[in-house]
Amino acid sequence: MGPIVIEIPSSLETDRLLLRVPFLSGDGRVVNKAIRESIAELSKWLPFAQEIPPVEEIESNLRNAHIKFLARESFRFLIFHKETDEYIGTSSIHNIDWEVKSGEIGYWSDKKYSGNGYMTEAIKRLTDLGMNQLAFNRLEIRCEAANVKSQAIPEKLGFKLEAVLKYEDLSADGKTLTDTYMYGMIMKDYERL
Repeated sequence: MGPIVIEIPSSLETDRLLLRVPFLSGDGRVVNKAIRESIAELSKWLPFAQEIPPVEEIESNLRNAHIKFLARESFRFLIFHKETDEYIGTSSIHNIDWEVKSGEIGYWSDKKYSGNGYMTEAIKRLTDLGMNQLAFNRLEIRCEAANVKSQAIPEKLGFKLEAVLKYEDLSADGKTLTDTYMYGMIMKDYERL
């Protein structure tokens, strides 16, 4: 039957947050606003944020993310505050290998919401989705070695630093070789948390 028949919720909740699959018309406008307001910070770490993409490009990207969600190729969620409905950021499980039952978690947030624990809360919920509902054997989080804020999230959630991959990637602007920290969580370690 394959992964296409696996039931995966299109929204997830935490105490403070609602994570939902991008499918509403206008999601691109909301995400674009966050990128515009956070471009100075995001451009240090994310290739897509080297310039502010047009709203239409983001809208198209989000609709493709919805298609990939339905095809069970990746699971992108937009993160909103439950009380205020303000957009906080984006998180995903991607690079999924259904044979091994593994995936990689990625995330970014609007700069005005960083430092409040929202992203840690969202990634904890995504980790629960991967390990409990999808029965993954392994989840990874990769981040640039210089991105200390991003490293704090897997470390708080019990992911183990498994490797420092030297000169593994290019910087977001494509100009410099960078090292990547690779954090991993396997089911046995998740069950102990």
